[in-house]
Amino acid sequence: MKIKKGDTVAIIAGKDRGKTGKVLQTFPALERVIVEGANIQKRHEKLRKNTKQGGGIVSVAAPVHVSNVQLVDPKSGKLTRIGITRDAKTGARVRVAKKSGTALTA
Repeated sequence: MKIKKGDTVAIIAGKDRGKTGKVLQTFPALERVIVEGANIQKRHEKLRKNTKQGGGIVSVAAPVHVSNVQLVDPKSGKLTRIGITRDAKTGARVRVAKKSGTALTA
């Protein structure tokens, strides 16, 4: 899975198509990501003594399948694919935006 925590992505399919947000959490085994402000669902939480928020109906971001999101190019702001290259000095793997060739740091 090429999408990592901290990447800025856009939703390209589903009810939240067109929204952009930061990836808060990834689930590589399930091929899903949680995107900030997307796929918001209501949860009913039980009242507990130790929590600050005392129960009720809470809005929570639910996971989205990774095929329904695409990376936003940090240089141009357009949607882009992700490539992987080797760093010339260290030989480490580096993720690169295909559209602009910018290295991704996340």
